[in-house]
Amino acid sequence: MRTDFERLFDATARLVGAPDLSDRATGDAFVDMMKSLFPFDYCVIFAYRGAERPIDLYSTFDAAEYQVFVSMYQDGPYLLDPFYSAATQPRPGVWRMRALAPDRFFASEYCRSYYVQTGLAEEVGFFVPAGDGVTVVLSLMRREGSGIFRDAEYALMRKAEPVVAAMVHAVWSRLGPRFDHPSRAHREDHHPEAKARARISDRLTQREAAIIELVLQGHSSESIGLRLGVATGTVKVHRRNIYRKLGISSQAQLMSLYLGRMKAPQ
Repeated sequence: MRTDFERLFDATARLVGAPDLSDRATGDAFVDMMKSLFPFDYCVIFAYRGAERPIDLYSTFDAAEYQVFVSMYQDGPYLLDPFYSAATQPRPGVWRMRALAPDRFFASEYCRSYYVQTGLAEEVGFFVPAGDGVTVVLSLMRREGSGIFRDAEYALMRKAEPVVAAMVHAVWSRLGPRFDHPSRAHREDHHPEAKARARISDRLTQREAAIIELVLQGHSSESIGLRLGVATGTVKVHRRNIYRKLGISSQAQLMSLYLGRMKAPQ
């Protein structure tokens, strides 16, 4: 694809020339800038801070797509998303989903029960630390029918990274107050998945609680052992103990417990 310089320069002028850009205006300019370089199907921009519910700054979804990509995501699955993990470490730069995903991600319960609903072939994100412990992630997505991003397109994203980072710092460098004063409907203590995770943690050791998060993220027992510095056999013993304590027998039940969709036995 040839670069659409007119679209690129127009988007850049909108970013440079307008004071106090809104989230929507910034997102629209970012989309036009990227689409002048290569095609993609969707864009969504989230702000992350710790385990708090991410803030959706911008998206190009219709109402049905928004329900899957944003509303459902914010209700708990974000905690198991490789992009969330990378944002909270943080790991600045441009990252492909498959470069961040654990070794068993595409066989994980998170992937089977949530991510498969997105119908994506690939997702690539710009990860920009924005101050106050916040990382802004600007995700570009292609549906299965569109195929993955070519290496040359990914290389263009990496070249564009300094401009994207400068845009984020100029527009979204003061996002802390949005996390500090969320609307009542978005406060974490009003979400069942937060209460469910607390209930599970009360029944498990700290090591066991860490293991279930890694399991649900898509890490194999071998990968978990390497991350925690224990033998693979020890991880498997922990997993059996976790299932026994929680009174479950499958990863699907573990996922439901984690997201607050079923009650742990008393």
